[in-house]
Amino acid sequence: MVRSSSFLHNFSSIHRNLIDSFNSVFFLVPLTLAFITYLYILFYIYLTSKYFIFTHHYNPTNFLPKPSNQFVNTSSSLFHHQIIQSQPHNSSVVSSFHVSESIQKFTSLTSSSKDGEDHALQEAKELNGSKGNSVVSEEVFHDKDMFLEDYKEMNKSFKIYVYPHSKDEPYAHALLPVDFEPSGNYASESYFKKSLMQSHFITKDPSEANLFFLPFSISRLRHDPRVSVGGLQDFVRSYIYNISQKYPYWNRTSGTDHFYVACHSIGRSAMEKAEEVKFNAIQVVCSSSYFLSGYIAHKDASLPQIWPRQGDPPQVASIDRKKLAFFAGAINSPVRTKLLEVWKNDSEISVHFGRLPTPYSDELLGSKFCLHVKGFEVNTARIGDAIYYGCVPVIIANHYDLPFADILDWKSFSLVVPTLDIPLLKEILHEVSSDEYTTLQGNVLKVRRHFQWNLLPTNYDAFYMVIYELWLRRSSMRFSSNEFLDLDQNSKL
Repeated sequence: MVRSSSFLHNFSSIHRNLIDSFNSVFFLVPLTLAFITYLYILFYIYLTSKYFIFTHHYNPTNFLPKPSNQFVNTSSSLFHHQIIQSQPHNSSVVSSFHVSESIQKFTSLTSSSKDGEDHALQEAKELNGSKGNSVVSEEVFHDKDMFLEDYKEMNKSFKIYVYPHSKDEPYAHALLPVDFEPSGNYASESYFKKSLMQSHFITKDPSEANLFFLPFSISRLRHDPRVSVGGLQDFVRSYIYNISQKYPYWNRTSGTDHFYVACHSIGRSAMEKAEEVKFNAIQVVCSSSYFLSGYIAHKDASLPQIWPRQGDPPQVASIDRKKLAFFAGAINSPVRTKLLEVWKNDSEISVHFGRLPTPYSDELLGSKFCLHVKGFEVNTARIGDAIYYGCVPVIIANHYDLPFADILDWKSFSLVVPTLDIPLLKEILHEVSSDEYTTLQGNVLKVRRHFQWNLLPTNYDAFYMVIYELWLRRSSMRFSSNEFLDLDQNSKL
């Protein structure tokens, strides 16, 4: 009995020790994970903000992909679309040409040495390849010669097949181009379809097609009471099912040579019940955030959100812009809330939420910099507004895959500032020298035509630039008419 009691006592002790050990481990695991998460957050802030004091010379371009002009997909380039890099184009993760400068400048928060600040600023300029008094390039293209060569080839050979629909179909209003002049905040979607259908890029022979267009309009379907926002996902799923049953084109590539266009943010979520569209097809969307699931930079393309304006843009060369920066918009995001908290009473940075006391156009014309600040989504029409009125855009919207980033060098005509650096906005803007600003604004005027829609498209306008983005994403694979016939017969077996 003594042995039995001793055994039970030992067993009980061992059991308690095991439980205590398990509890200790169980307690340590979440603490360890929390500590690792904390370190990760600090490391992220270290890389993306300037609140830290750097003892070395930091060049953020080391962390970015090479300029995307390396990824062009034409006969004049060495690579085809199938081997385009999948790394997101992080053009908006860090500020454009001023990131290195502003990061180094934060030594001024703990040091009163003006000489030290000037020295750090000069070294930052050298890191960015500065020559003379300006670090801003006068060239707005990544590679202008290659762009012009490919653009010429695109105009000669690029073909798009549009799934046919007739006016007597139940959803003709959403499948056919509008018969009026598009207007409003999401007009880019309608402008593109209207321009495409009257262009020389259309082919009625699918064997000639480089790409296939899914012509449904998200902006029109969301206002259709038969569909509305709640029924968009079912509509898209049914549409893909119907064309895959009626035609062989979708099935042969699972949609990788198809594309749709949408400017409203609901467009991306409308693909949730049609995953092949989301992951395979080219999504040309205004809400082009590579932080969110469903958007894949370089597979998909950013559609510029542009409020349409007819006629020639204003002459802005002689305008005296007395205000440093301007923003107007609703408080619909933490980023805008932070902007208001920091700069609402500032004499140089004008931040308005609500009704403006003066015309919107006057504010844009009277400001050196115009702020594009993330709202519900990364995109708004404010970049297009700024460019139209000759105001240098300042983009405060992390993870924004900027329109035409494969073609245009955004750091040559804009500033991109991380949201964490809103408190340092004035300092960043004041560090733009007079020569740098002159070059920036001159480049804004150079790119202005690329951000305009026209009822009759003109070379290099927004329509042709979107077409060029699609050209870069085309596949080199082609099917003959006989192969289409074979695929069609096999699909019916």
